[in-house]
Amino acid sequence: MPSPRRPAVILLLASTLAAVGLVPTAAPAAAATVPVGSGSYSDTRPSGTSGPTTNTGTPVTPKLTTAARNRPVPTNDWWSSLAFQRYGDNPWSTPMYGHPLTYQATAAGLDIGYPTSPAIVGDGRQYEYAHKRDLTIGLTGLNSPDAKADDWSDWTVTPLWSDGARTLRTTIGHGSPFVYARGSGGNAQITTAAAPTVFADQTNVLGITVGGHHYALFAPTGSDWNVAGSTITTGLGAKDYFSVAVLPSTDALATFKKYAYSFVTDSKVTWSYTGGTAKATYTLTTEAKEGTERGTLQALYRHQWLNTGDALTSYTYVSPRGTMKVRESTTFTTSQKAAPVLPALPKSDAVDTARLRGYLNEVANASDPFSGATDTYWTGKALGRLAQLVPVAEQIGENGIRDKLLGLIKGKLQDWFTAGGANEFSYDKDWKTLTGYPASYGSDTELNDHHFHYGYYIYAAAIVAQYDQGWAADSAWGGMVKALVRDTANPSRTDSSFPFLRGFDVYAGHSWASGHQGFAAGNNQESSSESTNLSAALVLWGSATGDTSLRDLGTYLLTTESESIAQYWFDADEQVFPSSFGHDTAGMVWGSGAAYATWWTANPEEIHGINVLPVTGGSLHLGGEKAAVRRNIAEMERENGGPAVEWRDILWEFQALADPAAAKAKWDAGNAAYTPEQGESKAHTYHWINTLDALGAPDTTVTGDIPTSAVLAKGTTRTYVAHNYSASTRTVTFSDGKTLTVPARSTATGSGSGSPDPDPDPDPPTGNTFQLRSGGVLTTATGGTPSSDTIASAGGTNHDGTPYQPLVYEVRGVNGTLTPGAGTTFRLQVDAGTTVGLGQQVRLSYDFTGDGSFDRTETYNYFATDPVAGWEEYTQSRGLKASTGTLGTLQGGTVRLEVWSAIGSGTSKLQTGTDKSVVVIPYN
Repeated sequence: MPSPRRPAVILLLASTLAAVGLVPTAAPAAAATVPVGSGSYSDTRPSGTSGPTTNTGTPVTPKLTTAARNRPVPTNDWWSSLAFQRYGDNPWSTPMYGHPLTYQATAAGLDIGYPTSPAIVGDGRQYEYAHKRDLTIGLTGLNSPDAKADDWSDWTVTPLWSDGARTLRTTIGHGSPFVYARGSGGNAQITTAAAPTVFADQTNVLGITVGGHHYALFAPTGSDWNVAGSTITTGLGAKDYFSVAVLPSTDALATFKKYAYSFVTDSKVTWSYTGGTAKATYTLTTEAKEGTERGTLQALYRHQWLNTGDALTSYTYVSPRGTMKVRESTTFTTSQKAAPVLPALPKSDAVDTARLRGYLNEVANASDPFSGATDTYWTGKALGRLAQLVPVAEQIGENGIRDKLLGLIKGKLQDWFTAGGANEFSYDKDWKTLTGYPASYGSDTELNDHHFHYGYYIYAAAIVAQYDQGWAADSAWGGMVKALVRDTANPSRTDSSFPFLRGFDVYAGHSWASGHQGFAAGNNQESSSESTNLSAALVLWGSATGDTSLRDLGTYLLTTESESIAQYWFDADEQVFPSSFGHDTAGMVWGSGAAYATWWTANPEEIHGINVLPVTGGSLHLGGEKAAVRRNIAEMERENGGPAVEWRDILWEFQALADPAAAKAKWDAGNAAYTPEQGESKAHTYHWINTLDALGAPDTTVTGDIPTSAVLAKGTTRTYVAHNYSASTRTVTFSDGKTLTVPARSTATGSGSGSPDPDPDPDPPTGNTFQLRSGGVLTTATGGTPSSDTIASAGGTNHDGTPYQPLVYEVRGVNGTLTPGAGTTFRLQVDAGTTVGLGQQVRLSYDFTGDGSFDRTETYNYFATDPVAGWEEYTQSRGLKASTGTLGTLQGGTVRLEVWSAIGSGTSKLQTGTDKSVVVIPYN
């Protein structure tokens, strides 16, 4: 079986560079061992191995300015080629995708572009919004021998050019429509790819159109831009600053001028976890170069604007991640239901003890439980396979097997956590990273994939810590686990030994895999699921060791990346992939787009499965988008010419997150004669599929007030699950008001006790909850009879934004005081059956006094239902399309819900009479 991390072969990726050649370099003669608790690492690479190199094998150190030289550089980022000179003939950078702008450093300065039309390449397997230069930001005469990283923060970076006579610095970032420039030794110079069209000339402000894109150039007051063909220049006088912005339209010039001199100097994310909700606040710090304005504009990605209640402007940009929406502020906050994590699925009567025992013994008694693994990646996968089975063995009373597995895991971890043997971790002081040797797939020479590899080690250590806290103490082996955490997901910005969150891009919402980013398509990540494996491991390790700060970091990372995976790998809302792409999933995401491919094979099973494995109790978030799972499996079988053959266990487990019965049928038919994927076992697959078939797929609409909790739902029956790591019994409260008492250091399941919360779904819970009743009624009463109403067809005409033959539900005589900062939320169950191309839409209207005049209306983006029979959930997270008026006090008021077909030529259904279809108004 080829490896899911094999970067030596690039299949069907037209924009990537040449395959790399690796030449080992000699290690220094003497090595020191650095003790860490009971373990240790080396400060020198093992003899005959290599650290970071160019593609020809020449050793490289970070390409940083003197001012930045002592800072740990976040190697795996969207701009890493500024710091890692992978290709010896390119000391500047490869294309960098900030979105909406794209960038590339050259000798003359910074090329920028704004790609707005996707190209389909690689035999239809890849879409890309490739970088194409519209203009170059520089100084007259600038001819720099290189570009270096001079400064950076959470999602911005400042490259520097200097040729001895001239120096240029630019600050660029995710979501920034501006490039902020400072220069000395020459006039500001903008060189366009073609002669520009000038649409505005206001002396020090110039509006130009290049390649169909609109830009604004801002110079200091008193300066004057001069246009000579494709060269635009201005003197800066006694100043050293100017800026350039890409405009969403020419009429936005005045708004952008307001913020043109408010230069961004820092970007920072903060996060929190409380009671089942993960929040993050993204803040820019600015400096006023002229005047007193300190505000700015920033474009939010889809995964961000879907989950913020902050006001957005009408401005939008095109990006490979779908539409970006612009906020006029230095800060915004996202709020999401936290992704669930369990150390294992719970015990169920559907699992036959004798059969499971047999499968467990096959693993525990294997002649080589680690399957010959020697390098960091394959050893990690073997550790993960064993760790998954420890709680499963305990569930059926097989403590002997449990302890044998724990012994195997401890022994292998301790071996790797001790310097001087056949395998060890070595610290590179130049790149400030720990590399495991024997390394694999460029984890040494390219600094690739540390989060993929080490996530398995941290996950396995977390399972050990669940049973042996002494082993996990810092003074024992926990110190080395924390060293791997610091290497891959360091929460500290002041740690001088490791960078902040090395590979996790807080603004993009996911990790990057390449350490050098040396591709025309930008950086990439293939196995998003191995990235979330690290985040789930942080939740488990933090929970098991009492480190709530690390637990909450893991929750933030997992919850954020879960949404990004849904949108950018699986296109859950079908609003990101270009229609010309023709695929329902991406095997890998690039800065420029995405590809239906892997690094090592074109086999559809592995293209689909690489973003599923490893399947663990941290994979439950994938069940939050069941329609996307169904489309994913259906496409795999189409492309494959039938059901999975090689990675059938991974794909069965994936399908079980949406359709457990279908997955079990495949298991029952095919379990006798298949070889498990190398990170899987028959014991785990059998337990996973049969447990979900018995208890139901994940219900991510309900969360518990600790991260290690989840809800499974089969039909209308919910099973509540939680693992309590503390030394005393605790009661876990779920967002629907149900509670579960969990003994110390145990997993518990139950149907929940206590009364349902009056607000079962929206997050955070606000206001009064109204169920829908057939006949057009909204009511706070519970215990209705499940039914459904028919939504009329749109008749093949587009009714996006305008109600057409709507279903109308209404409640009158409502009194309420508006909850500050809150907004309308809803959860509606809709089903299009097998009809293709339908989309349902919602409008909520408020008449504050019941006088018949609606003072506030909210129209939400429509929900595109899939052509698969079964209820799908439409919520306010689809985003607000339009609104009128503002919310105010309700005094005998009326609330009206309208639901209609925005597009399509068929009818659909809306569920009524249950707490699964509700509207929640933001009132006390």
